[in-house]
Amino acid sequence: MKVLANDGLSESGINALTSAGIEFVEAKVSQEHLANFINENQIDVLLVRSATQVPQELIDDCPSLKIIGRGGVGMDNIDVEYAIEKGLFVINTPNASSRSVAEIVFAHFFSLARFLHESNRLMPLEGDTHFNAMKKSFSKAIELEGKTLGVIGFGGIGKEVVKMGISLGMKVKVLTRKPKTETISLEFFDGQKLNFEITSTNNFDEFLKDTDFISINTPKTNEYIIDTPQFEKMKDGVFIVNTARGGVINEVALLDYIESGKVAGAALDVFENEPTPELQLLMNPNLSLSPHLGGNTLDAQEKIGAELAMQIIDIKTKL
Repeated sequence: MKVLANDGLSESGINALTSAGIEFVEAKVSQEHLANFINENQIDVLLVRSATQVPQELIDDCPSLKIIGRGGVGMDNIDVEYAIEKGLFVINTPNASSRSVAEIVFAHFFSLARFLHESNRLMPLEGDTHFNAMKKSFSKAIELEGKTLGVIGFGGIGKEVVKMGISLGMKVKVLTRKPKTETISLEFFDGQKLNFEITSTNNFDEFLKDTDFISINTPKTNEYIIDTPQFEKMKDGVFIVNTARGGVINEVALLDYIESGKVAGAALDVFENEPTPELQLLMNPNLSLSPHLGGNTLDAQEKIGAELAMQIIDIKTKL
């Protein structure tokens, strides 16, 4: 069995594959040459992240493929249904990067709540001339403890966000399409463990009421989850972070509600026009921005590689 990880694979994943007698083909092939490379090298497994696209045409052109894997949660760049129809195994790693994404959610929350995103921009420019003025303008910061955290989506990432919110002493609300109850476990360094039973709601109005911080952690959607009607029902001074997908929040409306003061600050790790976000977003001082870094940590990549390798090895035994 030959594996091509076209968008890269961690050392742990490569070692696990080779130890199981699976050949790892180290290459980075452009999209237009990918089919030829797969056919010429008789690749059995194609692993991708977000860069490489796996549409129906590629699947048809590469009869040697048996497994398509996505290092991450979303499968937007793979024609999953068609691949399954053609008898291929399609795998991903829904939980491997959950902690990394949850941590960047709170990195943005802390940055917004303490004006770090803006002070980091201004200190190199004005720190020597307007130090006291900036100190005064950034003095209306808030703590997260005791505030209400609203989490949209209750998958692996949503659960990690909830856990971090609980650990900070926040009140927690969860919004899902259908109400459900999940047990969230917090494990500590000394072996202690606490369980919390969290019941989600599908009542959007109730969810938005009195919520101070909102984290969007959903799969890709065909329409906005947060648009003008939802902004109108939020409390004044809300903070919002989107690490889900571009297109789940109306970015134009977001800027309007930042301008009006309804939204105190927002963070975007993903964008509607990615990888060329709108200039109005990039220049807005009330936005904390990152270039789609949610699951992009060394720790997450190690977990992703190990999880993909384990699944491939398991499938190999069944073929």
